[in-house]
Amino acid sequence: MRQFSHCRDARRVHALTTGAWKDTPMPPVKPDLGERDVATVTPAGESVLKTIDGVETRSPVIHVDHRGALFEVYNGDPDEWREPVVYIYQTSVFPGQLKGWACHEKKIDRYTISSGELLVLLYDARADSPTNGVLQRVGLSARAVTQLRIPVGVWHLIINLGDVEAQLVNLPTERYQHDKPDRILLPWDTTEIPVDVRSYLRKF
Repeated sequence: MRQFSHCRDARRVHALTTGAWKDTPMPPVKPDLGERDVATVTPAGESVLKTIDGVETRSPVIHVDHRGALFEVYNGDPDEWREPVVYIYQTSVFPGQLKGWACHEKKIDRYTISSGELLVLLYDARADSPTNGVLQRVGLSARAVTQLRIPVGVWHLIINLGDVEAQLVNLPTERYQHDKPDRILLPWDTTEIPVDVRSYLRKF
């Protein structure tokens, strides 16, 4: 079959498949219709978008065989785990649901996703940060980027855009303090953070 190499060939496709070649005039295709795609990663797969100072992602090696899969949540590497592990908990997000916004004054969050897929929105509101005002999006998936480090003072919100419950393990650098939780909250639709969260929610 001939390969159609130009947008205007869509007119011919329509006519040939509907029998309207002679009977139905087709409007001309605007040459300036649409926008050219912009690359978001380098040829090596690294993001070209702005990232927040101190935010780090990791993709541990996933070992797969006929029995299943395995990856190391914590391997003790001092370059990756600069602070000791003092507290571990697991949370989940149901499909179509979100959690946030949240920010911490003392502790660093260290996420590991074990199942499902999540979109994490990050906003740097630190006055002394070189990336103050930067919004960063990180996709977490058990099949790709699985670990995320969120510095003190960076607002974060997580959204489950998938169809299954997502499971997330956190190894924060501080224990949970029940008398005074280190957790500052804002509504997910706050106007204090310049991002339209609704634009990231599922439309269907």
